[in-house]
Amino acid sequence: MPDSFLASSEAASFEWWRAFIQTYLERDIPMLGPRIPAETLHRFWQMLAHAQGQLFHASPLASGLAVSGQSVTRYLDLLVDLLLVHRLQLWAGNVKKRLVRSPKVYVRDSVLVHTLLGVRDQEELLGHPVVGPSWEGFVIENLLSLAAPTTAAWFYRSSAGAKIDLLLEPAASRRHAVEIKRSVSDPRPSKRFHLAGDDLEVGRRSVIYPGQERYALHAYRGRPLP
Repeated sequence: MPDSFLASSEAASFEWWRAFIQTYLERDIPMLGPRIPAETLHRFWQMLAHAQGQLFHASPLASGLAVSGQSVTRYLDLLVDLLLVHRLQLWAGNVKKRLVRSPKVYVRDSVLVHTLLGVRDQEELLGHPVVGPSWEGFVIENLLSLAAPTTAAWFYRSSAGAKIDLLLEPAASRRHAVEIKRSVSDPRPSKRFHLAGDDLEVGRRSVIYPGQERYALHAYRGRPLP
């Protein structure tokens, strides 16, 4: 987005993105066919930004918008088809554990997340509850952009608490589990991550965090990093 990148200030960039959202809702989406009130779709998009990286449940969103659950699902399908939202499905393999069934939903562009929530600069972002989920969505989107087109992507979470933020399957015989952490001072993998990796017999495991140091995860399983 050159006009945003070359804007004279963060405030000017924010206004450009705000106008972009408004134009997209009022002109571009109606041109594609769907007849959904722009204000309703805007509120739904904002709700998804507030729930960045959380499990998708149609009922509370439908109640907040005063529409049916089927309508909310249709709105989500539309934003996914327009490549504005990513719906990350639960790993669907046959494992003998009770699993959470709802997908996780991410607004794909982190700047859109911030604009929808009225976050105007980095200082505001660092004090906002969305900072962690925004980082998680940013990492997932970049990893998927680098993955081979045939790579399947999932998340994993069992009712016992085992979890993997991103499970990549570039081939049927290989799996790569990724845990995403925003903390620079404490990037060690969680016990739940290793439990999930054991559940799925994952060989390759990584933790991605916004730091410069590299650690061998297997050396610190169950122990703190130095």
